[in-house]
Amino acid sequence: MEKEILACIENKNIKFLHSGQISKYIFPMERHEAHQKKISHIIIRLFIVSISSDNQILYLVQKRGKNKTEFPEYFTDSASGHVLYKKNLNLNDIKENAKRELEEEFGISPKSIRKIKFYDLNTESNNRTTEIAYTFLGLVQYNTELKPNPEELEIKQSRFYTKKELINLLENEKSIDYSKRIWEKVTELDFIKYFRLNNNLKRNEKANNEIALFIGRFQPLHHGHIYVLNYLLKSFRLIKIGIGSSQLSKTKSDPFTSKERIQFIQAALEKRGISSGKYKIYEIPDIFNAKKWVNHVVSIVGNFDTIFSNSEWVRQLFQNQGYRLGRRLFIFKKKYKGSNIRNLINKKNPNWKSLVPKEIFQLMTEFGGIQRIIQLYNTQN
Repeated sequence: MEKEILACIENKNIKFLHSGQISKYIFPMERHEAHQKKISHIIIRLFIVSISSDNQILYLVQKRGKNKTEFPEYFTDSASGHVLYKKNLNLNDIKENAKRELEEEFGISPKSIRKIKFYDLNTESNNRTTEIAYTFLGLVQYNTELKPNPEELEIKQSRFYTKKELINLLENEKSIDYSKRIWEKVTELDFIKYFRLNNNLKRNEKANNEIALFIGRFQPLHHGHIYVLNYLLKSFRLIKIGIGSSQLSKTKSDPFTSKERIQFIQAALEKRGISSGKYKIYEIPDIFNAKKWVNHVVSIVGNFDTIFSNSEWVRQLFQNQGYRLGRRLFIFKKKYKGSNIRNLINKKNPNWKSLVPKEIFQLMTEFGGIQRIIQLYNTQN
């Protein structure tokens, strides 16, 4: 049997998951070793619903098998399991793990999943091991055939339940606390609205193109950022530029201070003849709380019409709060990327200079930023 290599993380770094920084902090470890050493790792929880032709909501609930080591014959979510390690792991990869678990446990093909959305991020303690649960809500086609896996769950009672049946189950049957709390919240959701199934709910189509919010870390600013800014300047009256993780500096992933990053932006826009009246810059520190982060950002930047970000994490959090998302704007995604530029600098590969505007190169030189990056790579590897 092929070994499962889990996505593990040190406890001191769990907070960074709340700001969408996954790949920087996870490391691989074989499943048995991770459990034996009580190493914290990432899991998924997936809660599935289906909607009938007359808009009745059905909830897919799993009852764990009687031979399970933990919580045998307890009711729980629709599917759950470990997240497998992958280099550059991101939210979409974690979502794919959720789809895999659903297919393994209920035989539901990914093709039958109509919608799947990130819902919450929680830290759970299980037998003195910390598990960080990425929770997703999913919608599958009505009358999807179930093929419960008898090695994973109890077949007869692992099925779709009506709302009334589910509430009765939660009140009277043994169920895992984590899952019970989420099911109780889920039963109160308007899934037609949540999954945006009614075209009349697309209020975003009529939103004004007055103010755009663009969030980035600018470590450093590069031509990819310039491409996005040029697009927004042509399309919106005002751009609000948010400097993400503004409190971080002088680390391998975040070498420049927020004040230095502000200078990057100001120098680049001034060089292109952009009036300071066309943009505003805001420092956005992390608060390491996914539930409160969007409101935290809005409290700093104020009103805007459309949010632009290429981070799936940022996009999902804002979408969950009902904000209008701008389309992703990429040019040579792997090339124009802060981590790629920092890696090239560390390797003393001069090709990085063509990836940033000249004025940014000059500022990086003035700040001692080039040598700083090399030193940080040497000390923090």
